[in-house]
Amino acid sequence: MNDLHIHNIDLNLLRVFDVLLQERNATRAGSRLGLSQSAVSHALGRLRFALGDELFVRDPRGLKPTPRALEIGPQVHSALVQLQAAFAPPTFDPSTTERRFALMAGSYGCAVLAPRLVELMTQQAPGAELTIVEFGMNLADQLDARQVDFILGGRIPAPSRVAQETLLQETLAWTVRAENPLPQGKVTLEELVSVPHVVVARSQTEVAPGLELRGSWEDRSAFEVMLREHGLSRRIGVTTPDSYSAVSVIRQSDMAGLLPRRIAALAVRSGLLRVIEPPFETPTTELVLLYLSERMADPALMWMRELLRRVAAEV
Repeated sequence: MNDLHIHNIDLNLLRVFDVLLQERNATRAGSRLGLSQSAVSHALGRLRFALGDELFVRDPRGLKPTPRALEIGPQVHSALVQLQAAFAPPTFDPSTTERRFALMAGSYGCAVLAPRLVELMTQQAPGAELTIVEFGMNLADQLDARQVDFILGGRIPAPSRVAQETLLQETLAWTVRAENPLPQGKVTLEELVSVPHVVVARSQTEVAPGLELRGSWEDRSAFEVMLREHGLSRRIGVTTPDSYSAVSVIRQSDMAGLLPRRIAALAVRSGLLRVIEPPFETPTTELVLLYLSERMADPALMWMRELLRRVAAEV
């Protein structure tokens, strides 16, 4: 952006650009900015003329940013955040804020943490907005682009600028419906493989180019090796993308599924399911909170981080 361009750009245009880069949709961007779709389009047209670039092109999923837009996006967002911080009150008051927080989480984080988090936010920050989005491509880039404030997931190989802290640890247990033919209490491996299994395996998510987030709670290869060592094999009846889909299948069948204990506990409360202790040692997994360290200078994000820590400590 040279000196000639900067005289043709005002902060309102940059704000529209920043929100469009986050939403990739003119209607949603206008809703967040309090503008009509035509006003957003008009602002984008002025910005295109000033920068000599299309910035966004239409594709089947909405507005796709050009390489130039992706190049300047993080810098524009960082500058706007700094300006906002310069003119913002020195302290953050959750009781009066209308701040929008964006959290990326899978079905586990939503089921285990979201209900209590929303309850506390309603009490402490009734005017705040929480947006929970599903896992997308290249998580570190989404943090950099400020499309999300926090990510709830597993520990991942990520750049050093991405802080990772363990919120809670989780173990696994086999879950079956109450009428399942497997015995109550402990079972043997032979008994466990006498019924078909439900396996949870979502699509793997790219964390960064060449790096992918594991797609399953269960270490399938290790389990298969252990079965072979005992001269056993199992039949996988269904593979589902998340734990709640697995619970729905288990409720209506004699299949068994290895699920996180907190998810299993929620399902057992219905009285339709029961838990079976694994006849082998299962690994402990972690739910990790990821965020950009540099953004924790923002008191609003510090407040949200503390709220997430509190919720995790309570469950």
